[in-house]
Amino acid sequence: MVKSMTGYGRAVGTVGAMTITVEIKSVNHRFFEFTPKVYRAYSFLEEKLKSYLQQFISRGKVDCFVQIETDDIEDCIVQVNHSLVAGYVNAFKEISEKHGIESDDVFEMLVSKSDIFTVRKAPADEDAIWEAVRQVTEEAVKAFIEMRTVEGDKLKKDILSRADSIIESVAFVEERSPETVREYNEKLKARIAELINDANVDEQRLLTEAAVFADKIAVAEETVRLRSHIDQLRSFFESDEPIGRKLDFLVQEINREANTIGSKASDIEIARRVIDIKSDIEKIREQIQNVE
Repeated sequence: MVKSMTGYGRAVGTVGAMTITVEIKSVNHRFFEFTPKVYRAYSFLEEKLKSYLQQFISRGKVDCFVQIETDDIEDCIVQVNHSLVAGYVNAFKEISEKHGIESDDVFEMLVSKSDIFTVRKAPADEDAIWEAVRQVTEEAVKAFIEMRTVEGDKLKKDILSRADSIIESVAFVEERSPETVREYNEKLKARIAELINDANVDEQRLLTEAAVFADKIAVAEETVRLRSHIDQLRSFFESDEPIGRKLDFLVQEINREANTIGSKASDIEIARRVIDIKSDIEKIREQIQNVE
């Protein structure tokens, strides 16, 4: 199954008192590059998310956003600075006695002092939080992979269509090459006859010249290898493993054979077909940059 390196997936879930939102998006990259975006209080999730996503993604620049909202009051612990309270109480009593203020007002003045309270989050149960986040991440990954698969199928169809076009051009070159030798033979015979003004041309010399020319422009080896490379390219798409890097290397080999055929081409029709082949190769090269 071919996958694109471009994808997006989002999921929202409620687990206990937590509402969790996970978004995953990726673009093409030579390797797996992971960028987590979570609140600092949940930074312990970063490595867990990376390890989890690497099970499903082999290549691509991946951004993962995690948002956690909670209404659980047990998440907070309120601590009282009793030493500071005692100091305030003694001070308020002194003020009350000296200025005749009712003692009931002392409590109201005391609770207005926010510095006697310290509010902090309760210690996080990291395993429980990760399990909750993992459940939501699993749903986001499903949507993410589905999009990558749909895009990958489009890439596959386009690349295989280009490969078919290359084979059509190769078939033309294979059919046309012997014809160019025959045409050269006729031209050579006519030229020699013209030079010596005699139609009785040395056939052995003519055959030798034609053989040299045929060997010079022979592209049979290149077209056989090119066909083999295209067959291998098609077989890659039957694999369940990531094939992007293999395709990248194989396209280099296909391009090398096309260049060799082009350098040997002495016929304008063959030269035109070589241009078509190289155009298709370049389009395949562009597409495989986004194949995982």
